[in-house]
Amino acid sequence: MRKTDGLFKLLGLCLLAGILVAGVLFPIAGAAGVASNKASETVDSMSAELANVPPPLVTTITDSAGNPIATLYDQYRIPTAPSQINDAMKWALVSVEDRRFYDHHGVDWKGTIRAALSNSTGGDTQGASTLTQQYVKNYLINVIYRGDEVGQKKAQEQSVARKLKEARIAIQLETKMDKSQILASYLNVVEFSRKIYGVGAAAQTYFHTTADKLTVPQAALLAGMVNNPPFYDPWSHPERATDRRNLVLDRMVENQKLAPEDAARFKTEPLGVSPDGPSKPAANCTGAGPENGFFCQYVQDYLLTNGMTKDDLYTGGYTIRTTMDQNANHQAKISAEQQVDKTQKNVANTLSLVRPGKNRHEVVALAANRDYGTDASKGQTTYALPSDVSNVTGAGSSYKIFTTAAALEQHKTGIYATIQTPQTYASKVFISGEKPGCPQVGRGTWAYCLQNYGESSYGPSMTLQQALATSPNTGFVILEEQAGMGAVLDMARRLGMRNTMNSNAANGGAIDPGNSNPAFKMTQQQYFGPGGVAQAGLGAFTLGVSPTNGLELANVAATIMSGGVWCPPTPIGGVNDRDGRPVKIKEARCEQAVPEGLANTLAVGMSKDATDGTSRAAAQAVGWNRPMIGKTGTTQNSGSAAFVGAVPQMAGVAMVFRPDSPIGGLIDGGPGKVTATRGATDGNMFGGKTPARTWFGAMTQIMNGQPVIGLPPSDPAYEH
Repeated sequence: MRKTDGLFKLLGLCLLAGILVAGVLFPIAGAAGVASNKASETVDSMSAELANVPPPLVTTITDSAGNPIATLYDQYRIPTAPSQINDAMKWALVSVEDRRFYDHHGVDWKGTIRAALSNSTGGDTQGASTLTQQYVKNYLINVIYRGDEVGQKKAQEQSVARKLKEARIAIQLETKMDKSQILASYLNVVEFSRKIYGVGAAAQTYFHTTADKLTVPQAALLAGMVNNPPFYDPWSHPERATDRRNLVLDRMVENQKLAPEDAARFKTEPLGVSPDGPSKPAANCTGAGPENGFFCQYVQDYLLTNGMTKDDLYTGGYTIRTTMDQNANHQAKISAEQQVDKTQKNVANTLSLVRPGKNRHEVVALAANRDYGTDASKGQTTYALPSDVSNVTGAGSSYKIFTTAAALEQHKTGIYATIQTPQTYASKVFISGEKPGCPQVGRGTWAYCLQNYGESSYGPSMTLQQALATSPNTGFVILEEQAGMGAVLDMARRLGMRNTMNSNAANGGAIDPGNSNPAFKMTQQQYFGPGGVAQAGLGAFTLGVSPTNGLELANVAATIMSGGVWCPPTPIGGVNDRDGRPVKIKEARCEQAVPEGLANTLAVGMSKDATDGTSRAAAQAVGWNRPMIGKTGTTQNSGSAAFVGAVPQMAGVAMVFRPDSPIGGLIDGGPGKVTATRGATDGNMFGGKTPARTWFGAMTQIMNGQPVIGLPPSDPAYEH
């Protein structure tokens, strides 16, 4: 560049700077000021945000009693009022960053223009920003443009325009906020490295103290870091951090806020930070720990499904009181882990518990044998095993509940009526592919053939109540024919299997790894329904062969025990915003899913499982004597099994399944000795074994001391 070019550029910049400064101090009116007014509106809006919009805060999740269990955040920040920041911190910051802070009105004009001209002409990069201006820049970087690299670069670009816009906002801020507010706001928004924002969080994570108790050398260390947090990180660069701290101490002496002899003494002290890095809580549900993490995960999933964004959840500073009962969750975890070791490969054992009610169905426990966490070598997982469609091979005969309810609703049978239960059956209503010994019913189609487990376990007929207790397959496929597949599927949805019925029939290909069957891409409602893969639907639905959400199945039991009223299984007890004001959460309304008389009669029909049915041994082992409903289920090859159970005060489902490799069986060798078979080998698992033992083991402890309540009476309209 020629000298004359550089001179003209310098003069032009000076002229531009003068005009812009004049615009800042004395806004021009009239036609020539239209563009300036628009810019002014933008600046006014931004300064209003800086004065009134708080930065991202930590959301706290608690149990039902209000005890914190987890924190969710994008930026770890502990809000700190001006009165909660001691003078040592304030004077350390002012001394090193802006000695004239209490004298100027937001901008040091001489320094700002000098820095802007130097930067624009290719000279050394200069700052000269006051603390008010730095607050503006840090607010833009850490709040408005967080996660936006382009916006953050604009907020830091070295240009006359950026500097003067920043200056104008700073001046406006000083008309809206006093010095103590500006200083505290700066100290609440600035980063202290490693996603630690604000002096409150820094004091806690660096020194295990609060901002009002920081010592002078501690305050000097933190004040020195704001200039370049990563560069002066005391764990990564202790020598740099020490030198910078000592520089701040010297500046405090120069500013007459610290005696020279005290500064000399403080310089000899070690940094004193937490030895193993900053001590801050986990930023997500892993902070809830191995026992409570699954519940925390469901809280997050539930809120995101019901209108809250993840950004709002992780920055809003909410206090979310959940419905989790610590004792119930603890007992559920103990029981699940007693039955299946937490490190057992490819075996998950879950227990989901819901409190029935006609106005709310509160989730009280979500547990698994596996710990919640990220270390797979220790059996940990962050997959929502108890609350998602995680059991891809199904819940077995527990789905006979839906067939029973549909048949009762249509008065095809009654709970005390006799139904057919032949040992074998070939359905011509439901069709399948070729199977040895199964009759052909059309071109390329064969009857759906099945048999009951064992050769002489069942007679040719029994009451529906007996069938629910002993679970003959043929009887319920016949009922499914009579009720119609559409009605059975609709009943499953109405009673509570909402997400399950909308999920993929193969759960993303888990049971069809080669993606060879296009039908598996359908939802379960489509796959099993009339007009799906077979014109009449798939009769195997009542045998529970499809991916299942354990929490939703538990909520089905809660719906039955609530007189047929379905409510969403909610984990939310209440939500308050950062100012303590209640926040209304959008939740689905409760519905009368089936008539109350039908629900009560179905409950009576399911009341014999623990006394005369497939869960009898598990119930007797713990001395169970409460009236309850129950239904076991086991899938093909014993690859998964479930137990649905409820008393009037609590409903729940225990499921054991293969979460990693679903094809194959499970071997039940007794409590703590459950293993997965290799390959597609059959197992010996049943719903009356591990799942029932898990349910009774937890519920015996949870219900201890609670009143014994009988089941509601049946409705004669559904008895025969």
